[in-house]
Amino acid sequence: MTNRWWIYQQERFPLLAHGPLVIVFCLAVMLFSALQQGDALPDIMRIAGAVISTLILFFQLRVADEFKDFEIDAKFRPHRAVPRGLVSLDELARLAFAGAAIQFLIALFIDVGLLPILIGVWAYIGLMTKEFFVKHWLVNNPSVYLLSHMLVMPLIAFYVSTFDWLCASREIPAGLGWLLLLSFCCGLVLELGRKIKVPASERTGVETYSGLWGSKTAVILWTASVAASVFAYANAASYIGQSALIPGLGASVLLLALITAVLFPGKSAQPFRGTEKLIEPSSGLVALTLYLGLGPLQALLG
Repeated sequence: MTNRWWIYQQERFPLLAHGPLVIVFCLAVMLFSALQQGDALPDIMRIAGAVISTLILFFQLRVADEFKDFEIDAKFRPHRAVPRGLVSLDELARLAFAGAAIQFLIALFIDVGLLPILIGVWAYIGLMTKEFFVKHWLVNNPSVYLLSHMLVMPLIAFYVSTFDWLCASREIPAGLGWLLLLSFCCGLVLELGRKIKVPASERTGVETYSGLWGSKTAVILWTASVAASVFAYANAASYIGQSALIPGLGASVLLLALITAVLFPGKSAQPFRGTEKLIEPSSGLVALTLYLGLGPLQALLG
């Protein structure tokens, strides 16, 4: 891999940031199914297959964004990797298709029953890339845009879950709907947190949720998304255990969200140092904590 691809992943798809969350996400989803059955935990081959396939899916989503945002990036964000010529859209498309070939082979090797579900996820990503063929309407309805694009998260979660119950020839786990809702809500937390900026950081032509709705409303919606994530987590976790971990972890996440919301400077002219960048890492910590508490910590604690 040439140096320019190393630079690209650092800027647009940092593996050190995405990798741990994807691993924990896959473990949580697969353990949610396995722990209900009381059987052996998923074998390393299925876990590795799910992690690699999911990491590629998120890379494919990044490539889809590069295509969707190219004109805006070229006009308002020429410093980004594609507009400045570090890599091209054609090169990214080839990588995305190479990734699809790897995903196909993984599904074929582990269980051919995975393929129809994988194809369904690809189809939805394809529709997202084309803005569901109603681009102008979606642009004028940002709330619908956000919700429609976040639906890919429960689709991915469902696909990952099949690496356990489908491959082990078991029934769909009870409470799976709560798990899918958790993935949707955590997706909202991450997406909102990524696009909430302080007024001084807002830039012409760069759409943010704080710019669309105002920072106060955007932070309230972000906090509500965290609360919805905790609610979904508590209901999902109840299917695999009744330990004190569930309310304790949920309360900790809510406290983190409230502290972040209070400290976020909004229109303050003199924010505390670093608070203007607090909401995005807090979003990642919320998702990481809830997924850890759903399966991995439950398995460790017995």
